Order: sequence, then structure tokens, then C-alpha cells
Amino acid sequence: MPKELQIPDRETKLLLDELEKTLDLPGDVVEFGCYEGDTSILLAGVLRDRPDKWLYLYDSFEGLPAKTAEDNSADGWRFKSGELKASPDTVRHKFKKYALPDPVIVKGWFNELGNSDLPSEISFALLDGDFYESIKASFKLVASRMTSGGIIVVHDYRNAELPGAGLAVNEFLEENENDFDFHIAASMAVLVKR
Repeated sequence: MPKELQIPDRETKLLLDELEKTLDLPGDVVEFGCYEGDTSILLAGVLRDRPDKWLYLYDSFEGLPAKTAEDNSADGWRFKSGELKASPDTVRHKFKKYALPDPVIVKGWFNELGNSDLPSEISFALLDGDFYESIKASFKLVASRMTSGGIIVVHDYRNAELPGAGLAVNEFLEENENDFDFHIAASMAVLVKR
């Protein structure tokens, strides 16, 4: 499996533990912000023996969008528009390299995706869009499709370099406080659908 992950080892273990909790729930698995697919193949490895679950990967493959005021941070100077550009072919190659089933790859900005781009039910969602608008758009797409007991993990919730991610989570929780339980795992937000 890949040696260089965007998500640190400790968080990767926590992430995969959360995914394991959802394996017996109806619904598919989605990742918003897959970049080059390193975390994606770890998710796929957990799903390898679950032909009833599909893995959907979403990314602009154009790099990061422009920041909004909610994303500004003196610590986050290195996150610029266009950075983290990748290719769907890079992701596909990694899946072939590790002999994993092909995921469904959807190229597009999250705010441009529609209902037909998503599975009807979601048991697990990883939101790793880095910026405020990307996380907000991801929530809008997945929240109503989450099965009871389904889990949404938002990376960078407590990352001073990416304050927009945390703000988007907090706003979502304020609007949906009766629908989700919430806890923090390392720097990630974990929301469990009631």
C-alpha cells in the first residue's frame, strides 16, 4: 500500500476504524477530495471483500479552488488555487497496481455535482475538500443520503492551516444538531447519522 499519504498514519487508522463500523449498513462509500487516490485505495482495501458496496471518488482534478474569506489563515499560506492537481488516470493506475476493484470516479467541482452523480444511499463519507465551500458543498450532497448509523468523517477539522473546513462543519452541525452525533478523532470531525 502507499507509503506517502495525505492523511497521517494515526488519522488513517482512525479513519479506517470508522469505515469498519459501517460495513454492515446499507449504502455505498464516498470520498470527496481523493487527490491521487492514496487514501482511496486504503478504503477500497477494506471494501475488497464487500461486492455489495461501491466506492465513489470525487475530485475536480484541477487542484484546489480559490479560497474564500473563511479559508484565510496566516498558517495556510501554502494552500493556493491550483495546488494538489492530479489526474483520474493516476488514481486508476493505483487501483490496478494493487489489484483492487475499479471505483466510480467522478470529475467535477463539488458545487457542480448533481443527484445523478451520487449513490442513492451512503453508509460512509470522507470529506477532504480542504476549503469552506468544498466542505459545505460536500455536506449538501451527502447529508440526506446517509443511512442511519452512517458516518461522515471530515478531514482537517482542527487544522489551523485550513480553518474553513472546521467552520463548515460547525455550521452544518448547528443546522442539523438533531440528526447527527459528533465527536473529534485527532484533527478529524466524525458525524454519525442518528
